[in-house]
Amino acid sequence: MNTVTRKIIMCLTGLFLCFFLVIHFLGNLQLFLPPETAQHNFNAYSHFLSGNIFIKIVSYGLYSCIIAHAVDALFITFQNRKSGGAYQTDRRGRASKWYSRNMGILGFVILLFLVLHFQNFWYYYKFGALELDKDGNKDLYTLVITTFQQWWIVIIYVVSMVALFYHLAHGVHSAMRTLGIYHPRYVKWLQKAGVTYAIVICGGFALIPLYIYFTH
Repeated sequence: MNTVTRKIIMCLTGLFLCFFLVIHFLGNLQLFLPPETAQHNFNAYSHFLSGNIFIKIVSYGLYSCIIAHAVDALFITFQNRKSGGAYQTDRRGRASKWYSRNMGILGFVILLFLVLHFQNFWYYYKFGALELDKDGNKDLYTLVITTFQQWWIVIIYVVSMVALFYHLAHGVHSAMRTLGIYHPRYVKWLQKAGVTYAIVICGGFALIPLYIYFTH
């Protein structure tokens, strides 16, 4: 598989993950509701997702996209470092943002965060002995509230969202260029759209642990 093909795969998997982030974020907005309502709605929502066959198929696609995106990113990063000369090392910073030159590092931070995130919630929901709420659903809501009462986890989540912001701010724009959706007249709008998306998604996700920590 050549580098161009890997870039296209990384682009398509990245866009799918961007779409998933929107859906995931919209579902998590229920955590901002009053506690009793939030518990009922969030647990019912989680139960629906875990029991829906279509969602299960999509989740397998999600896991595959995460793995493919990470593997291709590592391969491309190593290839770029192998082929990089003195010009890239000394001059590239003048023409690009620091985060566009360090997408591999940002991606690694996000990957570590995903391991923590899956361990905190997905693993316990699937294999842990969660208590049931009054509606008979696994009480994921209480697990979320308990987890975000730990200040160090809140800090990790907020810092990870900063890394994700820079990753998305460059990644969305880069994906458009890879797919050929690029024109000098619209490039600034694409950049602004990518930054706006990153602000909304990452800012929203960062607010959730902060809101829970300071209000519960």
